[in-house]
Amino acid sequence: MSRLFGIETEYGISVQDQPEADPVTRSIELIKSYHSEDFRPMWDYKGEDPFQDERGFRAQRLQEHPDEEIHQERDKERTESFAEIKSDLILTNGARLYNDHAHPEYSTPECANLFELVAHDRAGERILTRCAEKVRENSGDIIELYKNNTDFSGHSYGCHDNYLMERQVPFNYLKSSLIPFLVTRQIYAGAGKIGIESEGGMEEFGCFQLAQRSDFFHVEASVDTMHKRPIVNTRDEPHANPAMYRRLHGIAGDANMSEYATALKIGTTALVLDLVELRVVPDWFTLADPIGAIKAISRDQTYEWEFRLQNGKTISATDLQSEYLSLAKRYLDPSKGQNDWVLAEWENVITQLQIDPMQLSDRLDWVAKKWLLKTFVEEEGLNWEDPWLQSLDLAYHNIDPEVGLYYGLEDQGLVRRLLTEEQIEYAVHNPPADTRAYFRGTIVKKFSNEVESIQWDRVTFKSNNISQNGSFTISMDNMVDPELANQYNQLIDQSDTIDQLIVGTSKISKSEPKN
Repeated sequence: MSRLFGIETEYGISVQDQPEADPVTRSIELIKSYHSEDFRPMWDYKGEDPFQDERGFRAQRLQEHPDEEIHQERDKERTESFAEIKSDLILTNGARLYNDHAHPEYSTPECANLFELVAHDRAGERILTRCAEKVRENSGDIIELYKNNTDFSGHSYGCHDNYLMERQVPFNYLKSSLIPFLVTRQIYAGAGKIGIESEGGMEEFGCFQLAQRSDFFHVEASVDTMHKRPIVNTRDEPHANPAMYRRLHGIAGDANMSEYATALKIGTTALVLDLVELRVVPDWFTLADPIGAIKAISRDQTYEWEFRLQNGKTISATDLQSEYLSLAKRYLDPSKGQNDWVLAEWENVITQLQIDPMQLSDRLDWVAKKWLLKTFVEEEGLNWEDPWLQSLDLAYHNIDPEVGLYYGLEDQGLVRRLLTEEQIEYAVHNPPADTRAYFRGTIVKKFSNEVESIQWDRVTFKSNNISQNGSFTISMDNMVDPELANQYNQLIDQSDTIDQLIVGTSKISKSEPKN
């Protein structure tokens, strides 16, 4: 498509028959099992600043969940260093695997092809499943992993979709143009959830919602991600040239099991950002109460999904999504990348949502989950307030193919696939060939022992031959440009030594356009 994008997924974790197991310790154990050799911390944290706000200031503090103080006190008692607790790994496919706030997190490599991104997202499931199998072989403990967003006890963990976009777009315009889309996107991107929840725990059991995260948003825009969550996150970490780019760090979305739902979620958002950069989203899209609307739409049992705009008019989520679709069809090139697939499927899904949402059980997570729960309720003679349904909700997201309910639907051919198992397996081991992730992943494959530190946008090597101070840093800021990425990717393939690579990158860097 027309931009780089990626997905960060925090997985729920528990140990079978060990309800008191420490999730931090288990996450560390899980991640370290990826390698058979000793863990060597390589991640460079200097480029991360979660306090920096893209509105032009640096926050003094971040909002935290009330339970976070408990985790912080426990961390003080641990014998591991900060780096060991994080257990950051860069994988040969260009992805990042690490422990984030007591959850194993898999961050895909940067992709430019929509279906390749979906393959790398699913590759994360395979990688973590294999890590859990190694833990079981070593200790006998059965680690259970869930690609979901709630533990039904007031804790929500994220699935963040990220997009590289133009820095010059005014933030207020970005916010006003994007919030209506994100609030209504859940009608096809939601993962489904039984009950209503808050940071204090479950408030109601009987309601079936479209989305898992909608209960947990409190403000329109903020730099926070863990408490008092915003619909638009303002963290300013572009991982690219900051004068030219910003990274939209989207936290208002669910983790999807369905390949189709993932592709539609990312594809439609990428097209809306195209519209934002063209400045063609009208101001009448603005909602009167975005926080109220995101919750109301998720909980609406009638599927009318109506809410008020700032101009006083009432509109439905399907109609507002149709307005975004109309703009995309008017202004964007359908022949570009996967635009044709996104435009066609976006229209098909909106149309079917208006007729009968339950006919989309082969494509949308929330519909598939509701169909499963409804079938179980009817067969067992239960009511929708039975807490047993929470267990089934959770089982839908279990990434163990032997027990996960979503995988059961896949095995029966009841869900629409976009990928083959061979494509997913390829993504487990190989980075996208057309982005800077190839450069990063191939460095790890060829020169891992000579890497001093690594980040999304730079790598530092140990080299006494080239640099007097014993190290040399290659910036990958400008490698977001596809032509430059191709040059660097060819270079890494041709380099047999670090010194050859460093000399080659210096030559390319001198010919790069200066911004």
